Amino acid sequence: MNQNPTLTEAEPPTRSKQNPELDSEIVEKFSSLAEQWETAVEGMSSTARMSQHPAYQEIIQMGDKIVPLLLKELTRNPLYWLSALQEITGENPIQPEQRGRIKQMAEAWLEWGKKQGYTV
Repeated sequence: MNQNPTLTEAEPPTRSKQNPELDSEIVEKFSSLAEQWETAVEGMSSTARMSQHPAYQEIIQMGDKIVPLLLKELTRNPLYWLSALQEITGENPIQPEQRGRIKQMAEAWLEWGKKQGYTV
């Protein structure tokens, strides 16, 4: 069982140009799907298989309105949300020299988020 706080227990992302106040239903749906997904893929070593799980795919289908939540989650579980961010935004701020370095990859996304106006 994951002992890290879920988004509903953690502080929600703050409001900014890109972070209008997040609808509580969106936060709850994301948190529920993320918890389902994390439980289902626990112990799985393939991130490709993990990202194919139906709950993860449903998270992606929520679209750009959850980008602030994904950016916040990068501080908790950096590896999990990189591909979702790329699929939702169509962006890839990770430089070639950062590939394979999870912390640097997450930092690249967080920096991208700041440049886009998200509060991270």
